Amino acid sequence: MPTSADFKPTPVLTKRIPEDRSKRTTVWYDQYVATGGYKTLEKAIAMQPAEIVEQVKGAVLRGRGGAGFPAGLKWSFLPAADGGPRYLAINCDEAEPGTFKDRLLVDFDPHAVLEGIAIAAYACQMQTAYFFIRGEYHHQAKVFQKALEEAYKNGIFGKQGLMRGASKFGVDVVLHRSAGAYICGEETALLEAIEGKRGWPRVKPPFPAVKGLFGRPTIINNVETLAAAVPILEHGVDWWKKLGVESTLPGGMPSYGTKLMGVSGHVNKPNTYELELGVPLRTLVEKHCGGMRNGKKFKAAIAGGVSMGVLGTDQYDAPMDFDIGRKYDVLGLGTACPTVFDEDTDMVAVARNISRFFKAESCGQCTPCREGSGWLLKLLTRIEKGAGTTQDLDMLLEIAGSMGLTPGTTICGLADGNNWAIRTIVNKFRPEFEKRVSPRFVPVYVSATAGR
Repeated sequence: MPTSADFKPTPVLTKRIPEDRSKRTTVWYDQYVATGGYKTLEKAIAMQPAEIVEQVKGAVLRGRGGAGFPAGLKWSFLPAADGGPRYLAINCDEAEPGTFKDRLLVDFDPHAVLEGIAIAAYACQMQTAYFFIRGEYHHQAKVFQKALEEAYKNGIFGKQGLMRGASKFGVDVVLHRSAGAYICGEETALLEAIEGKRGWPRVKPPFPAVKGLFGRPTIINNVETLAAAVPILEHGVDWWKKLGVESTLPGGMPSYGTKLMGVSGHVNKPNTYELELGVPLRTLVEKHCGGMRNGKKFKAAIAGGVSMGVLGTDQYDAPMDFDIGRKYDVLGLGTACPTVFDEDTDMVAVARNISRFFKAESCGQCTPCREGSGWLLKLLTRIEKGAGTTQDLDMLLEIAGSMGLTPGTTICGLADGNNWAIRTIVNKFRPEFEKRVSPRFVPVYVSATAGR
């Protein structure tokens, strides 16, 4: 396991983006090409598509959008081409509270994203890519559209074939702006939205690789995931696997490569940092973020988006890798964008605020999520005001634990995010909740004849 001293900034995806925010400017086509841009795409189209899939698979590039599923393995699920259309959907919805890593790439190096899209589309023989961007990302949509127009003008995309016809396989990219619903970050709700329907998650199976957009085979990948495919092909699988860490769990999957980590909350230097997976949260905060704000002590952190749950005060040294879920009782690494809380944070208020978000963003399709999210908010509001009882606290955990994919009661994982956020906060900071509720005892009567 590397020591904290080994986790230095590793500019792979951010090699054209300064860490100093005041020095950042958008890298447009000419500058991108002058710094080696699209050379990897030239290399890729000289390979067989299956070779690219195997390289990404061999690199164990785990999805950077939240679930951590290996991208190459996902690509391999596509059925054999049958002459019909196949689609790539790029998830830039990024509506998870506390997450802003993909925004960095779109803002300042959009052609790196476009090169990753082109490589993935060629590798999986997908003729059309839909770039689904968060509705609130008004500026980012304009930046991406301009970069896309540059790419078309210079023959990267279009019917003539990739790289000005160097490959006969042509790819078209369409920018699709979301209407601003959190649920559309769920991959099948995203597909419904692109099709012009209400953003409701689909029942699976069939999975998108078999029947996705417009009923055709579709791959959905995160922005950062596709951008990471470029350096893997550029430098090779062995180079990529030297970055990051192996799993410390029996039979666990490794956490190779670098990761964009957008840090917010009570730190001195909130920013998006690129570090190798496995960096301890303490190192990320103390070394890279300049420590806790105003000299306060660390209390808790949301590891990677509110749906992942919280790390407690005694989990400050948790490594930021994909093992974090099983080792530290959170849902997972998520987006690896921590929100950090200091010693003065009211965790009851945090839980109530998170529950308010999930109540507002539930699509309402599944009863346990639609009704359960409302009950969680009511209970937490009552507890925060000091009007709750110990019975409310018990009911809070019971309701949270009964909603989501994990207990098998909902179609998508939105309810799981609500579930894990509330349960981890209550379980790791229960004394704070108990101070806000009054005891309520249910009398138990035992008959004198019992047992006769």
